[in-house]
Amino acid sequence: MPTPHPTPAAATPSPRLVDVLKGLARPADNGHFDELQGACAAASAKASDAKHAAEALAPPWQTFFDQLGTMGLDDLDRRAHTLARQVRDNGITYNVYASQGGPQRPWALDLFPLIITPESWQQIEVGVQQRARLLERVMADVYGPQQLLREAMIPPALVQGHPGYLRAMRGVAPVGGTHLHIAAFDLARGPDGQWAVVSQRTQAPSGLGYLLENRLLISRQFPQAFEAMHIQRLAATYRMWVESLKAHSPAGANAHVALLTPGPYNETYFEHAYLARYLGLSLVEGSDLTVRDERLYLRTLRGLEPVHVLLKRLDDEFLDPLELRADSTLGIPGLLQAVRAGNVVVANAPGSAFLESPALLGFLPALSEKLLGETLQLPALDTWWCGERAALASVLPLLDKMAIKPTYPGSASHGSFDAALGRTLSQAQRDEWVGRITRQPDRHTLQAYVPLSQMPTWKNAQMGVEQRSVMLRVFALRDSANSWRVLPGGLARIAAPEAQIASMQRGGSSADVWVQTDADVDRTSLLNKSLTASTFTHRQRMVTSRAAENLYWLGRYTERSENMVRLVRLCLEALNSEDPASPSLWTWLQQLSRRQGLIPAGVPSAQASAAEESAHTSTPSMGARRRVFERTLIACLDDDTHATSVGYNLRALQQAAASLRERLSPEHWNAIVHGVEQFSTDCALIVKQPEFSTIQALQALDAASSALAAITGAQTDRMTRDDGWQLLSIGRHVERLGFLSAALDLAVEVGAFESHHDDASQPWGTENSSHFVALLSLFDSTITFQAQYQQSRELAPLIELLVQDNDNPRSLAWVTRSLRSRLSKLAATPMGEPDALARLVPNLQAHEAPERNLTHTLAYLCEADAHGYHPHLRAALTECMQAAWQVSDAISARYFSHTQDGDSVGA
Repeated sequence: MPTPHPTPAAATPSPRLVDVLKGLARPADNGHFDELQGACAAASAKASDAKHAAEALAPPWQTFFDQLGTMGLDDLDRRAHTLARQVRDNGITYNVYASQGGPQRPWALDLFPLIITPESWQQIEVGVQQRARLLERVMADVYGPQQLLREAMIPPALVQGHPGYLRAMRGVAPVGGTHLHIAAFDLARGPDGQWAVVSQRTQAPSGLGYLLENRLLISRQFPQAFEAMHIQRLAATYRMWVESLKAHSPAGANAHVALLTPGPYNETYFEHAYLARYLGLSLVEGSDLTVRDERLYLRTLRGLEPVHVLLKRLDDEFLDPLELRADSTLGIPGLLQAVRAGNVVVANAPGSAFLESPALLGFLPALSEKLLGETLQLPALDTWWCGERAALASVLPLLDKMAIKPTYPGSASHGSFDAALGRTLSQAQRDEWVGRITRQPDRHTLQAYVPLSQMPTWKNAQMGVEQRSVMLRVFALRDSANSWRVLPGGLARIAAPEAQIASMQRGGSSADVWVQTDADVDRTSLLNKSLTASTFTHRQRMVTSRAAENLYWLGRYTERSENMVRLVRLCLEALNSEDPASPSLWTWLQQLSRRQGLIPAGVPSAQASAAEESAHTSTPSMGARRRVFERTLIACLDDDTHATSVGYNLRALQQAAASLRERLSPEHWNAIVHGVEQFSTDCALIVKQPEFSTIQALQALDAASSALAAITGAQTDRMTRDDGWQLLSIGRHVERLGFLSAALDLAVEVGAFESHHDDASQPWGTENSSHFVALLSLFDSTITFQAQYQQSRELAPLIELLVQDNDNPRSLAWVTRSLRSRLSKLAATPMGEPDALARLVPNLQAHEAPERNLTHTLAYLCEADAHGYHPHLRAALTECMQAAWQVSDAISARYFSHTQDGDSVGA
């Protein structure tokens, strides 16, 4: 038998506890249950000093505060700052749809947890399990014999009139015999200290990921209290749930489970990515999936892989555009047919949305007696559906004591609206509501208002503790075909100051939920399952076509951002150098900046053209022209109207990474977010000044370069070398090949390499020397060149380093060699047999056999014609540019759109 761990009885408060409670601002509001004192605020003693307040605390809170240590309030401030930094560093976000265009909103998490005693949890656990069983029976009847409708136990308007009732699922027996695999219940504690159900969620209940992150963060803030109070762990329930999902599939333990998300613009996308990574699921969007022969498959780079279980985070109406909403781009055509054929488990089964109607709560007590032969042990708040005349007549005069809720929440066709509290309305507003309810009674449901319990929240050392209203969401997860397990924790939602409704979308915050146990704590983890050499099976990590495309562009935008940062810095340094830049260097920099979109069309050049000088027209001075060019260059650093500005490319990098959150480490994602935010902040400060500061612009570029170096390091050293990483690397190589070859070709075109000597290896003049230094800087090869060739200014060493060096990662030969290798490895061709895409890439290495009868020797590339130009070098550079374009198009056709090679069904 496990050794019991009873909750400590109230004891004389310790000195440090008394010190902590000096920050107690006030008890809970009258009429609200005070979680801190464990009693209704109206009946609780009003402490006159900190000692009496400590004596009035509930025993769990006494234990919690007593474990804080000796630093008191100062330590709580430190912990709060640490918590906020961890939320930011982990990239935990909750984005409201209304603010899609703005920055991501950090997840709001309070420092104190909501503590649930074993006795209180027993009431919740038993009641929630019973209600989950009841909802399963109701759904089985509604989509089966419909006995409840025939006997008028449920009004048909709440089922067949509900937009969430799917007639296409009528008579369908779900795989494994169960419709529901997860159910969430929002609970409120009334003034009497008893919990009651406020609402229930079955379509795609959110919170499982956020509550797990809350637990990890808060338990680290209070490790002593967490251990001393015997708080139940969460991992065992998560593990059981995943095993149960697999057990419901014919594939059993080998079932492939995928989590369906609407995508990175969804308000809870962080949770989807976090949960998929924690549970080891494939995070997919609708476009990643396809139905073939009534079976669900995942599109991957290696073909189609079967999906046996689909955990959806998508409302039912968007699931299948063939049978539901035709305008949905989030679902999978043919999914419902695959469900009807019994080939895929969908959790929860499509069609459960009608169970979320608040009107149904009023009918569940009778349904429990009918279906289970049991009285509901966890009551719900008194609820009346106004579609019943008797209910409407009896409850309408009590509107000031009610919460007004839509019968069909979220349905535009059924007149959905935001819930309102009658007690907060004026008499005129209540009269208006009475008219609306009377005209359309079936669309309105009234629920008795109960003041929510209030829990302590920490503000700061000056304001101390503040009491806020709180609502608890708990989750029932299917354990087996006939039983449920309640996750021993939950998501506590704390109302904003002066708010009556606890809602994250209305400025509220969250809190961890600590459930105490009298038994031994179950320390099972997701990794406890033992695997031996005989039972272990290596599985190749699957990469979806969508993820592959985002990884490819993540690589390209990372490389492109680095190139743009280096180019802008080169321009600014040339504009402010002590030695004036040569005309050919100015021509090169300006044309390269314009081609890359860093300077908009119409901006005058930094120097007058030959035509302007010969015409003796009145033109601005050289200094004025260069100042205009410089100010424009700085002003456009973070300009969204220029598709290839530095800021635009950084944000494109972040957008590509946002779709890959489950594949990126927190440090990797954090480096991306902070780098983008810091650059935007730096640029905003620069443009607000009357005179744009070149020094500040260079500092902003330095900071961006450092952030990109960290991002590159994470891509190189913190990611698995799977097919996705190969594509990321290919994206970088394609971008590098195209940019560097084009930059070098432009330099040849404007005459930077123009030679008037019989021997092309002779040193350049002063004019070409500045271009020489600029080229090395753009290729990020200055240190390497100086180490190998010291102060040489000859053409041959430059071409050897930038074009043919086998060890310089910025040389075109190294890039082409690596690109061919990555393409062949991605195509899984035998060693020594290049892929068709790899054969598109030229070979610039002089010591290897030339391809296509091209001679890429150093002397050949450096050879100048009678006019001093270098046609062989330009031909090789043109071939590199064309190869970059061709490879990019071919990769898209083969791996992303699959127009080149058809999909093949995997085993």
